[in-house]
Amino acid sequence: MALRHLLASLSVLALLAGCSSQPAAEQAAEISGACNVDNIRDVLGQTANAKRIEQVQQQSNAATLRVLAPGDAATMDYNPQRLNIDIDESEVIIRLSCG
Repeated sequence: MALRHLLASLSVLALLAGCSSQPAAEQAAEISGACNVDNIRDVLGQTANAKRIEQVQQQSNAATLRVLAPGDAATMDYNPQRLNIDIDESEVIIRLSCG
Protein backbone atom coordinates (compact mmCIF):
# COMPACT_ATOMS: atom_id res chain seq x y z
CA MET A 1 0.00 0.00 0.00
CA ALA A 2 2.84 2.40 0.80
CA LEU A 3 4.23 1.78 -2.71
CA ARG A 4 0.98 3.09 -4.16
CA HIS A 5 1.40 6.23 -2.02
CA LEU A 6 4.98 6.57 -3.25
CA LEU A 7 3.89 6.33 -6.87
CA ALA A 8 1.06 8.80 -6.25
CA SER A 9 3.54 11.20 -4.63
CA LEU A 10 5.86 10.92 -7.61
CA SER A 11 2.96 11.67 -9.95
CA VAL A 12 2.10 14.77 -7.94
CA LEU A 13 5.74 15.87 -8.01
CA ALA A 14 5.80 15.46 -11.77
CA LEU A 15 2.66 17.55 -12.12
CA LEU A 16 4.02 20.24 -9.84
CA ALA A 17 7.27 20.32 -11.78
CA GLY A 18 5.24 21.29 -14.82
CA CYS A 19 3.93 24.29 -12.89
CA SER A 20 7.42 25.45 -11.96
CA SER A 21 8.50 28.96 -12.86
CA GLN A 22 11.97 27.71 -13.81
CA PRO A 23 12.63 27.99 -17.58
CA ALA A 24 12.41 24.70 -19.48
CA ALA A 25 15.94 25.15 -20.86
CA GLU A 26 17.39 25.13 -17.33
CA GLN A 27 15.43 22.01 -16.39
CA ALA A 28 16.67 20.20 -19.48
CA ALA A 29 20.25 21.15 -18.61
CA GLU A 30 19.91 19.52 -15.19
CA ILE A 31 18.83 16.11 -16.52
CA SER A 32 20.12 15.18 -19.95
CA GLY A 33 18.44 11.78 -19.93
CA ALA A 34 21.65 9.76 -20.29
CA CYS A 35 20.82 7.36 -17.45
CA ASN A 36 23.80 6.10 -15.42
CA VAL A 37 23.52 3.98 -12.26
CA ASP A 38 27.23 3.82 -11.44
CA ASN A 39 27.11 6.75 -9.02
CA ILE A 40 23.89 5.74 -7.20
CA ARG A 41 24.64 2.18 -6.12
CA ASP A 42 24.91 3.33 -2.49
CA VAL A 43 21.08 3.34 -2.26
CA LEU A 44 20.90 -0.43 -2.69
CA GLY A 45 19.50 -1.89 0.53
CA GLN A 46 17.82 1.37 1.53
CA THR A 47 14.06 1.86 1.83
CA ALA A 48 12.40 3.58 -1.12
CA ASN A 49 10.59 6.81 -0.29
CA ALA A 50 9.54 9.78 -2.41
CA LYS A 51 12.51 11.96 -1.44
CA ARG A 52 15.08 9.22 -2.04
CA ILE A 53 13.50 8.24 -5.38
CA GLU A 54 13.57 11.85 -6.57
CA GLN A 55 17.23 12.25 -5.52
CA VAL A 56 18.22 8.99 -7.20
CA GLN A 57 16.54 10.02 -10.44
CA GLN A 58 18.44 13.32 -10.45
CA GLN A 59 21.76 11.68 -9.56
CA SER A 60 21.32 9.03 -12.26
CA ASN A 61 20.54 11.75 -14.80
CA ALA A 62 17.49 9.75 -15.98
CA ALA A 63 14.71 11.59 -17.79
CA THR A 64 12.08 9.13 -16.53
CA LEU A 65 11.83 6.40 -13.94
CA ARG A 66 9.70 3.53 -12.80
CA VAL A 67 9.56 1.73 -9.48
CA LEU A 68 8.82 -1.96 -9.78
CA ALA A 69 7.59 -4.08 -6.88
CA PRO A 70 7.30 -7.88 -6.96
CA GLY A 71 4.46 -8.88 -9.26
CA ASP A 72 4.20 -5.49 -11.00
CA ALA A 73 3.63 -5.60 -14.73
CA ALA A 74 6.25 -3.81 -16.81
CA THR A 75 6.69 -3.23 -20.50
CA MET A 76 9.69 -4.85 -22.12
CA ASP A 77 10.61 -1.81 -24.21
CA TYR A 78 14.12 -0.47 -23.78
CA ASN A 79 14.40 3.22 -22.92
CA PRO A 80 18.00 4.35 -22.25
CA GLN A 81 16.67 7.50 -20.55
CA ARG A 82 14.65 5.54 -17.95
CA LEU A 83 15.84 4.49 -14.50
CA ASN A 84 14.30 1.25 -13.20
CA ILE A 85 14.21 0.83 -9.43
CA ASP A 86 13.28 -2.66 -8.27
CA ILE A 87 12.07 -2.98 -4.69
CA ASP A 88 11.18 -5.99 -2.56
CA GLU A 89 8.04 -6.59 -0.47
CA SER A 90 9.46 -4.34 2.28
CA GLU A 91 10.08 -1.53 -0.23
CA VAL A 92 13.84 -1.96 0.02
CA ILE A 93 15.74 -1.06 -3.16
CA ILE A 94 17.23 -4.30 -4.49
CA ARG A 95 18.20 -3.42 -8.10
CA LEU A 96 18.93 -0.37 -10.23
CA SER A 97 19.11 -0.41 -14.01
CA CYS A 98 18.71 1.85 -16.98
CA GLY A 99 16.51 0.86 -19.85
